[in-house]
Amino acid sequence: MPQYLKNRLRDAAVILGISAMLTFFGVYDQNSAVWVRFLMWVVTCTVGVTTSDFVIPLIFQRKMAGDVLPVQAITAAAIISVPVLLSLYLFMGLFGFWLPMHLLPLQFIYVFAISLVLTLAAMLISRARRPVPGTAPVPADAARRFLERLPLKYRGADLWAVSSEDHYLRVHTSRGEELILMRLADALRELDGAGGVQTHRSWWVAKDGVQETRRDNGKLMLVLKSGAEAPVSRTYQQDVRKAGLA
Repeated sequence: MPQYLKNRLRDAAVILGISAMLTFFGVYDQNSAVWVRFLMWVVTCTVGVTTSDFVIPLIFQRKMAGDVLPVQAITAAAIISVPVLLSLYLFMGLFGFWLPMHLLPLQFIYVFAISLVLTLAAMLISRARRPVPGTAPVPADAARRFLERLPLKYRGADLWAVSSEDHYLRVHTSRGEELILMRLADALRELDGAGGVQTHRSWWVAKDGVQETRRDNGKLMLVLKSGAEAPVSRTYQQDVRKAGLA
């Protein structure tokens, strides 16, 4: 089964599991029918998981809220709570109950508390899954495993970069390019430690794949060995410099 599909099935299982638990314990709403409460949590959890796919990398990998773990967790939970509260507000309105505006701050606190618990749980699970020091794969192994997603002709190729195109990734290699169905966030997790760096919200570039750098109207570009150009956004310039690519 493709890794992308496995990840989506995993997300669905997490959403359904958390929704069932919150429904069973009557969190937030104990008066509505069970199916309404379950559907409400499925919707809000789906919004939360989708939002976290964008927020978590920014907070915990890009260090947008600093390096202090409690601050990171609180910041991530607060950001995730905003669209979750909005979805909850619209869902309840759909069933004829619009929350009074003066109660929204209190509802935000409730949603934030749940988001914080789930964020902390996700952090603990993520840490538990980290490889033991000394057992992590060497960069070549990570890239080689990633290339196994591609047709046979790409096996043994050098991985130069991956770029996001809607729901697909364009994989740039020494033997050409190939599109695969996968999110960049999932690819970044698999390529962790593979000797590369994220240069843009839609690009990851291997150090060995860069031939030269150039400026385009003041914007830094990494020129791959294939001739393709990977943009470097301001957000990732520091990481690119630390990697010795600029």
